Amino acid sequence: MASVAFLGLGVMGYTMAGHLKNKGGHNVTVYNRTRAKAEHGGSFAATPAEAAEGKDFVFSCVGNDDDLRSVTTGAGGSFNSMKKGAVFVDNTTASAEVARELAQQAQALGFSFLDAPVSGGQAGAENGVLTVMVGGEPDAFDRAQPVIDAYARMVGLMGPAGAGQLTKMINQICIAGLVQGLAEGIHFGKKAGLDIEKVIEVISKGAAGSWQMENRHKTMNAGKYDFGFAVDWMRKDLGICLAEADRNGAKLPVTALVDQFYKDVQAMGGKRWDTSSLLARLEK
Repeated sequence: MASVAFLGLGVMGYTMAGHLKNKGGHNVTVYNRTRAKAEHGGSFAATPAEAAEGKDFVFSCVGNDDDLRSVTTGAGGSFNSMKKGAVFVDNTTASAEVARELAQQAQALGFSFLDAPVSGGQAGAENGVLTVMVGGEPDAFDRAQPVIDAYARMVGLMGPAGAGQLTKMINQICIAGLVQGLAEGIHFGKKAGLDIEKVIEVISKGAAGSWQMENRHKTMNAGKYDFGFAVDWMRKDLGICLAEADRNGAKLPVTALVDQFYKDVQAMGGKRWDTSSLLARLEK
């Protein structure tokens, strides 16, 4: 059993912290800006620094780069109190730049930092079957992996600091294109007068099959978009991808186009719809 802190109890973090306590059997202290969500039978800390003090592992899952800096190096941040040799595991989807920055600061302070963004959405978090893409030092990864396993199905070390975030960017780039393709396929099928369920039953068993097709085609066909990762969050993630592409010279024409399509969905009032709502844009 490890001594653990978890910072940020949003849609993802709340259930991940619960798995660390209930499935992992760890002693968990939590921090959240509002106390209402901080009920896991563990301790609630008033600040990130208080939560992190003396802990073997500190986890975070917050909104963006600025939020991450706030709970780490900001006033009352966890980096002010972490003990030597501890490991900080950040599950936020953030930039590779901030991951490298915080890894360097953590090293100077005598502990380790792993950027460890996750994929699998709210359902994956609730079921403890997230995919975790990690950047950082191998020894820190080896120590943290058994703890991360409490909420994960797949955990992989992708390279040095920042590599986890870069891998998550690839994940989001691939998803964006897949969802747009699925939206266009369903839209086309409807216009052609086909039975979408029969179409998907056949093509999902071939080369066109994907997780998105298996798990989202029914709700998309029904015009229901309240079943996963929100459009606002996807635009944040795609913005990170496009900014990184500007730095490294990668060409992302489809990603840039789909990002603009999601902007259209936001303008339709779909900020909190799930990412499959690209179909709603085609049907407006």
